[in-house]
Amino acid sequence: ANFSERVVESFPSDIPPGVYYGWACVGNGDVHKMVLSIGWNPFYKNIKKSVETHIIHTFKEDFYGEILSVVIIGYIRSEKNFNSLAIQEDIEEAKRQLDLPEHLKLKDNFFHLPEGKIGNH
Repeated sequence: ANFSERVVESFPSDIPPGVYYGWACVGNGDVHKMVLSIGWNPFYKNIKKSVETHIIHTFKEDFYGEILSVVIIGYIRSEKNFNSLAIQEDIEEAKRQLDLPEHLKLKDNFFHLPEGKIGNH
């Protein structure tokens, strides 16, 4: 799931390019583990910064047009050229980190707010 250019431009400029892990929620659905890449994607020689999210979950259908909310919890590595083995290693590292008690407790804190409260997605 890729964020629009408008959303990417609103990310804090001091976040270094690289691969991160955290939690993601599509619409008002369940919260899932995710890996997120911030950068220029050297494999595709992008000239614009992109933010690409890999949600570690299999969805039954596409979710185009839905709101994607993410919480970045930690950093895995710097940006590298495309390598499917590295991506699998990133996913496994994200799973390990997000299973830690200190990261599990953050899972629902940012997504499902009490009735009447509005979150900033």
